[in-house]
Amino acid sequence: MSPTLPRRIVGGAVLFLAIPLTPVVATAGFLATAFVTASVPVLAFAALADGLLGRAAFALLGLERRRGLRASAFVAVGLTVAVAALGGVTVFRPMPTTAAAPAPSGVRFWNLPTGSRIAYVHASAIGKARPTPVIFLHGGPGTPGEGIPTGGRELAADGFDVYAYDQLGAGRSTRLRDITGYTVARQVADLEAIRRTLDADRIILVGQSWGGSLAAQYLAAHSEHVAKAVFTSPGSLWGREYPGSTAGEPWNRLTPAQKARLDRLNSTPRMLAASVLLQVNPGAAHALVGDREVDHWMHEVALQGTDSTFCKGAPPTTAHNNPQGFSSNQMTRKDFEQIPDPRPSLRTAHVPSLIMRGECDFIKPVVTAEYQRILGDSKLVTVKGAGHSISGGQPRRYTALLRAFLLGKPLPVG
Repeated sequence: MSPTLPRRIVGGAVLFLAIPLTPVVATAGFLATAFVTASVPVLAFAALADGLLGRAAFALLGLERRRGLRASAFVAVGLTVAVAALGGVTVFRPMPTTAAAPAPSGVRFWNLPTGSRIAYVHASAIGKARPTPVIFLHGGPGTPGEGIPTGGRELAADGFDVYAYDQLGAGRSTRLRDITGYTVARQVADLEAIRRTLDADRIILVGQSWGGSLAAQYLAAHSEHVAKAVFTSPGSLWGREYPGSTAGEPWNRLTPAQKARLDRLNSTPRMLAASVLLQVNPGAAHALVGDREVDHWMHEVALQGTDSTFCKGAPPTTAHNNPQGFSSNQMTRKDFEQIPDPRPSLRTAHVPSLIMRGECDFIKPVVTAEYQRILGDSKLVTVKGAGHSISGGQPRRYTALLRAFLLGKPLPVG
């Protein structure tokens, strides 16, 4: 016959289990519900309700009739209320946002047939315009520039119509309600729609970082419409080959103060919850933390790594206020790791290409070298004194290389 434990010990054991399990059950309910709904009120109710299941369990087991265990039941309820209160001031408490600044003069919009409303700037060709416009593609994904990029004015003086635009989900362009719509194919479709809108048979692409990856994707799909391509510190050709940040990342070059600030940003409970929800149900993550919040958070994160994109000892940079695009960044990167390999198509795309790499670039050399290996008609140039941002670190050298290549002149040495 098994010995019977005293009620005091049983009550203590139940209390011991109730303390850690209440927040665990509430969190599990929150995540389980996220699989089937993106409604924030429903998610919050699920977390609270699952915590209260502990109270119901006491009643079902008849334990609350035992005076020795009633205290445990009340503790479980109290813990649930405490967890709900904690969630209210952490996970469910909105983060700072940035008020939308008025667009600078010169910003215009394309309403594309893809459904995207794309913000762009344009430097008109001076003199007789050449038939092939130049389109600059920014990095990220989701990290737009502001104004005409470095070298754009000089190219306009050479007779090129120059365009730079905020990609879908970034800057002043469309934010999607369904963030699963941020895909590489959508970005390529937008670029093709822009070419058609410009009524250009062929275009010249200048892609920086992720913009280089996007240019390669467009080249793989529409090489017949690309006259020349420039890849500046490009990201990987194929995301599946370099998932996550394995192609290289700037965060290893931070100062102690920058790293501490980055750690604080990354440990924000609301962003931790959103990051988990992104893996479970992206719609729920987007419903919990809206674009203005996550875009502001991404801007603060980017500020910590901006200076690490230059060579050591370079002067600090000044950030602009064109909004970042967090959802576009996360979802496009995820899609980039799932799409088919573009390299077979790129091997047959005989488009003259210039590849620039800064000697201090955090992107691994093997990633950049793959562009030269895959693209048959290409030339790789290493720019001394420049990091990931070649146009920022060595603007004169960058502009000279860009102009010479697009004008069909010998590339300057030095």
